[in-house]
Amino acid sequence: MQLIMTYVLIIVSILLVLVGLVGSIVPGIAGPPFSFLGVLALSFVEGVNRSTEFLVVMGILGAIIFVLDYVVPVWGTKTLGGTKAGTRGSTIGLILGLLVTIVFPIGFIAVLLGPFVGAYIGEKTAGADDHLAWRSAFGSFLGFLAGTFIKVVYAIVCIFFVIKDLIGLI
Repeated sequence: MQLIMTYVLIIVSILLVLVGLVGSIVPGIAGPPFSFLGVLALSFVEGVNRSTEFLVVMGILGAIIFVLDYVVPVWGTKTLGGTKAGTRGSTIGLILGLLVTIVFPIGFIAVLLGPFVGAYIGEKTAGADDHLAWRSAFGSFLGFLAGTFIKVVYAIVCIFFVIKDLIGLI
């Protein structure tokens, strides 16, 4: 029975880190938590020695990256000169994009364009000229790309540790 549980944990771990990688790219799937859960699941396999400290650090990093994914587009808007109106628009656009993701199968487009369009509309509503509105929207888009990059790196690190542990079991 223990051998069956070992194989189940290995398969679950592999599936979780793969879902984590996909979720790092596809909006609507929480990539970092899945990646972390993959590492955590494998730590229960006999012969895999992961310290509690390692798991806590990986969990905290995953949680921080998960939150940053929603903060970085707003930060990008501010960095490129967006005003509070652009920042609010970016946030509203992100929320609307996430809601559209739940209802319609065009989630990637909605989450990608939501902060961009929201920042632009927010700036224009506040009376900004086109140049500032486009810069604000572009900052939001760059923030989205930065968040995606960070999530992919975290997913790859988790995959690395899972593969390393699996090789150690052989």
